[in-house]
Amino acid sequence: MQQMTQIMANLQAASSSEVSRPPAFKTPSMKAPECFDGTQPFKVRSFIQSCQLIFHNDLENFSQDRKKGLYATSFLVGRAARWIEPYLSNLTNQDSSYLLSSWPLFESKLLTLFGDPNEVRKAEAELDGLRMTEGGHVALYIADFRSLVSRIGDWGERALIHHFRKGLASHPKNIDSLQDLMDVSLELDTRYHERQKEKNHHQEKKTEASKSNSSHNQNSSSSSHKKKKNFHSQKQDKSHSSLLNKDFKLKGFAKERRIKEGLCTYCGGKHII
Repeated sequence: MQQMTQIMANLQAASSSEVSRPPAFKTPSMKAPECFDGTQPFKVRSFIQSCQLIFHNDLENFSQDRKKGLYATSFLVGRAARWIEPYLSNLTNQDSSYLLSSWPLFESKLLTLFGDPNEVRKAEAELDGLRMTEGGHVALYIADFRSLVSRIGDWGERALIHHFRKGLASHPKNIDSLQDLMDVSLELDTRYHERQKEKNHHQEKKTEASKSNSSHNQNSSSSSHKKKKNFHSQKQDKSHSSLLNKDFKLKGFAKERRIKEGLCTYCGGKHII
């Protein structure tokens, strides 16, 4: 009986520990890298970055360089696949200097064999000529700047600050950190574009008000003109009515005056009677 009680206690403890155990963390699925054939040099860096995203998203499964190399190899096709093929015949090689056992070496070889040999020189030239357009956004300038810096290696903080400041539309002073310089530039740029929006909004309101006043003035002028016209028309009608009798025929004195003045007795015009 005592033994049965102990077994039941053990089962309950085991059940309790399973319930309280937190669920295993699962990393969200990510898009797999596109296959790389080695024919387009500008794509090699994107391929490597896609692989690195997968590795960092699942550190448990990609804790070893060998697993990283084998994973990246599975997406090589065409020319790139022919390059890696000899290494696949020696997968039992565990030497750390073996290509598939060292991710830094694997990455370096990909860049050397399939990347643009003039990439660094081109990136340096582009960085030297990079300028932020007047009225443009600092965020876009920073994105272009960072992209070029990632391809030129280590220039040093002071050199990068110099080039970043040189390309800015305005120059914040007394900042000794590249990141601080970028942050301050972004803040200033945000304020500038907010002010521009406010100015444009205010200008639009003024334009609308001006159009409204112009329309009102035109309507007032048209109304005044109509009133004057109606007034003269009514005045003329009254003048004509004083010359006619009840049968709407010209009164005697008016007819005599028109005959003396050589006017038409019907309409009062100066044409031949």
